[in-house]
Amino acid sequence: MMSDTTSTIIFEHPLNEKMRAWLRIESSLQQLTSQRHLNSLASSLAFFRTVTELLEVLERGEVRSELLKELERQQAKLKQWAEIPDVDINIVNSFRLKLKERAIALSKAPRLGQSLKEDKIISMVRQRLSIPSGCCGFDLPTLHLWLHLPQSERDKMVTFWIDSLLPLQQALESILELIRQSAIFRSEISKNGFHQNTAEGADLLRLRLPLTPLLFPQISGHKTRFAIRFLPLDSEKGSVPAHLPFELACC
Repeated sequence: MMSDTTSTIIFEHPLNEKMRAWLRIESSLQQLTSQRHLNSLASSLAFFRTVTELLEVLERGEVRSELLKELERQQAKLKQWAEIPDVDINIVNSFRLKLKERAIALSKAPRLGQSLKEDKIISMVRQRLSIPSGCCGFDLPTLHLWLHLPQSERDKMVTFWIDSLLPLQQALESILELIRQSAIFRSEISKNGFHQNTAEGADLLRLRLPLTPLLFPQISGHKTRFAIRFLPLDSEKGSVPAHLPFELACC
């Protein structure tokens, strides 16, 4: 078993469009949190690009309704777990209450991302991001002025923007936590860098690989079937062992 997290790396692959969107939203939200201290043009543009990417994902589908359905599904699963003998009923009920609270908060929240879309600063920058170097001071004098406001004022605005996404973030965190914990890692061995199998009812594949040798998985999969091909980071000099141990969880 590869239990040493310092010498392993986890790769994830979605098995449906719903999970693909959720992982992208999760990534954007994590980036926004780490980018929230806007003290230069570079840090500000990184933040606004992430906002733009997040809004594009939110605009593509019924994210709120899909999350609410999943919250309801997870609550039903927890209700079944509560009937299992010797289960820790307090932990199960705590999770059920958390999911219920997050479903209520999400259902009552304004349209996801709407306050970001309506913000004048964000809207102005979004319009220029598709133009190469289109956010220079002479292109966006308003942004240039905004960057010279006291740091505390910018921090207050960024906090408001990020807090407007809190119902989305909390609901998604709870759902992905339960999905990731729904399956344990099992030992597998790929032969000549290839592995295939079925994943009935799974939404997410999780692979844990040793950092050495430097290999990454190229995964193709949808709904119930998946195939994994392991490739070296150095495509010219690297090689793949004939028998490669790894761990796999179908969540």
